[in-house]
Amino acid sequence: MAATLTPPAPEAPARTASRPGTGTGGWRGRWPLLPLIAAVLLPALPYGTGGDGPAAGPADLASGIAVLVCVGRLLYLRQRPLGVTAALVLGLPALGFAVATVTAADPAAALPGLVRYLQVFVLVPTAVYLLLKDAHGFRIVAGALVVLAVVQGAVGVKQYVTGTGASYMGEEIRAVGTFGPSDIMGMATVVAYGLLAAAACALRTPRNAPAWLRPCAAVLAVVLIVPLALSFSRGVWIATAAALLVALALSGRRQALTSLAVLGASGVVLVGGFGIGSEMIAERAASVTQVTRAPDRSVSDRYAMWSAAGSMWREQPVTGVGLKGFPAHRDAHASIGLSSGSDTAGAGQEYRKQALLSPHNMYLLILSEQGLIGLTAVVGSWAAILVGAVRRLVRERSRGHAALDCGLVAVALMTWQCVNFLYSDIGGPTTVLSGVILGLAAWWALAGPEQADVPAGPAKAGAA
Repeated sequence: MAATLTPPAPEAPARTASRPGTGTGGWRGRWPLLPLIAAVLLPALPYGTGGDGPAAGPADLASGIAVLVCVGRLLYLRQRPLGVTAALVLGLPALGFAVATVTAADPAAALPGLVRYLQVFVLVPTAVYLLLKDAHGFRIVAGALVVLAVVQGAVGVKQYVTGTGASYMGEEIRAVGTFGPSDIMGMATVVAYGLLAAAACALRTPRNAPAWLRPCAAVLAVVLIVPLALSFSRGVWIATAAALLVALALSGRRQALTSLAVLGASGVVLVGGFGIGSEMIAERAASVTQVTRAPDRSVSDRYAMWSAAGSMWREQPVTGVGLKGFPAHRDAHASIGLSSGSDTAGAGQEYRKQALLSPHNMYLLILSEQGLIGLTAVVGSWAAILVGAVRRLVRERSRGHAALDCGLVAVALMTWQCVNFLYSDIGGPTTVLSGVILGLAAWWALAGPEQADVPAGPAKAGAA
């Protein structure tokens, strides 16, 4: 009789009654996610918007704490070691970074670049991968991205309406959020993240989710189109459209085309029907097709920097000119058509000339500074994550996996990052978010089934 009373009856239901995919009850086991959430939300703080701010901000500090927490758990608690495949994929970029630093003309000058690249592309993604215990943890971090997007989008719309944004075509109407005119893509980036996360949740709502979640996610995705449009960022528009199309194609739902039509029609109504910057947005959108025939000054400068990056690579094809070497070698390789810098003003900042210190193309930046070794290592890692995420989403969709919303979010965000890097590179407060995105995608692509499965309770009950 005593033996039959030994199993603690109250604890077993507490585990299985937790939210789907948690594996633990409440927030007691989720405190390691707090620095990750902080790293997602803290870029909203308006620090360094004048262009002379510190190189590292609060979000970088939070990401460092997340890495330390992860290291502490590995050393002292012996939890969640990396598997061989995950270690290879996540650690591969470090090889290119190390080679580019050692072979640089001035290795000491390249060290800050090594630290930054390791932070964004190795340490933060690895920390995200290791600290996420299950799908519910994934959703918490993705939800933080949506919160950040809503806050920044609201600030951006207010800037347009009140004429307090960054300068654009002679008017201070460009939505830049709290990032200022020195980081004009900051708001557009975080809004795109939130839009994609919300859209993916609407397409694949988690099982047992409250009834209001799907319509709420759909409304948020539609509403976020407005600040995204008012950012006037062509590269972000293209990347967001590409990621949405991929998400719709992989959602596995017959209403995917209907969802696309609704999203597009809603955007037309919000932006065009209410006259929210419709004329300027139309002109900006039309300019996408004119970049080869009649490029504006920003496009001409970008072409000149792309050409300079290619010239640097041809000079040092294997190892590149070294991390942080692009600014020092730019003038020796750029054409005379390159302007001295871009004009920035508005959103509380006086007019100033912002130096052009990168090619605004992550792939060309890596190629010029790290050569073929670095490009192969970094792009190979990203390709493995993206392909793995897509393959797992397709495979698990056929099995009726309960966390398909996480897979759709991961694929959409990773697709966006890969496409957007054709028009941008790292820099500014949102840089750390690139590492978070890579970590989320890597978790879905590389984590074991038991880590992403929902729910985990029945298996434990059966084992008991």
